[in-house]
Amino acid sequence: MSDHVIHSLLDTDLYKFTMWQALLHGHPQTQSEYRFVCRNQSAYPLTELLAEVNAELDHLCTLRFAPDELAYVGGLRYIKSDFIDFLRIFQFQRNFIETSAEDGQLHIVARGPQVHVMGFEIFVLAIVNELYFRRFDPSAALAEGRRRLAAKVQTLKDLAQQATRQHPFELFDFGLRRRYSGAWQREVVQTFAREAPQWFKGTSNVLLARDLGLVPIGTMAHEYLQTYQALGVRLRDFQNTALEEWVQEYRGDLGIALTDTVGMDAFLADFDLYFAKLFDGLRHDSGDPVAWGEKALAHYARLRIDAHTKRLVFSDGLDLPRALALYQHFGDRTQLGFGIGTNLTNDMGQTPLNIVMKLTRANGQPVAKLSDTPGKTLCDDETFLAYLRQVFNVKA
Repeated sequence: MSDHVIHSLLDTDLYKFTMWQALLHGHPQTQSEYRFVCRNQSAYPLTELLAEVNAELDHLCTLRFAPDELAYVGGLRYIKSDFIDFLRIFQFQRNFIETSAEDGQLHIVARGPQVHVMGFEIFVLAIVNELYFRRFDPSAALAEGRRRLAAKVQTLKDLAQQATRQHPFELFDFGLRRRYSGAWQREVVQTFAREAPQWFKGTSNVLLARDLGLVPIGTMAHEYLQTYQALGVRLRDFQNTALEEWVQEYRGDLGIALTDTVGMDAFLADFDLYFAKLFDGLRHDSGDPVAWGEKALAHYARLRIDAHTKRLVFSDGLDLPRALALYQHFGDRTQLGFGIGTNLTNDMGQTPLNIVMKLTRANGQPVAKLSDTPGKTLCDDETFLAYLRQVFNVKA
């Protein structure tokens, strides 16, 4: 096998496929722009990776879905045959993604039809991460990574000796985007699946789910909801429209809704009895997780919905101790799930990169996320941000 970072177009998160299908069916004409951002200080300038990133993108754009890969995705009950027909002929177009080094920063921008460029995100993040960490001593990193992995597995095994809550502890791997390497993510997921199957219940990585016989996990990301800010519906109605079209597309499948595109309070104002009954639960991705969970449970109580029939999924910067603390807090009150990312797949004793590639424009208009964590708000248009805050009554 070559030393390219990406070998299969299945090596991406499930929610890319589920959002992709919904947007292909509902809004195939949407034009979009995605931008790469590094939020923390790297050990060396990422601009040094420019030539290698370009070579990896060249390679990525040669890949196609293999028949066995299409058969696996098509076997997921919520995936429709016409989407598989689209994937059968799909290939990334190199002219839709540009890279440059400016002002000491690595710039990567994908522009074009959303159904042709939205898939770049996960691959770009995996490529930059793996190229970045290849420049450090792998033997030391892997030795420390395996030591920490063994400690995590032991922590999970110790759970069996503790008094259980009403609902079980369920852990998922959400670590593809910021993984140390593809090989390391596979080792981590294999280890958890083998050593702690009682607690480890799946991965967002479709390739690993297929290869290891695990459940692929994921529904929607912020880009899905943000797209609706630019689709011609009244801005105040974008969340309602996005959720309604999701329900119509999946009709009961993939029922975990993401809550923090404009903050939890604004989300709950739209998440009425209709949606609260139709969706299986909610996912937390910014802000205080305990405060968020309490708001979610209070909302279900107001609507007279039994919270034991719903699920809260936590996925914001988790490590195992934080996940277990949240489990102790909520485990007797509702079903839970914990998606851990960087701390599972890049806990090697080195500082991980905090990189994202976010949707910034759709149909020529800015889109934004008003995160409950201030540093996660990403938009280059302050006028639109101010308007969005005003419409949803979100304080700056």
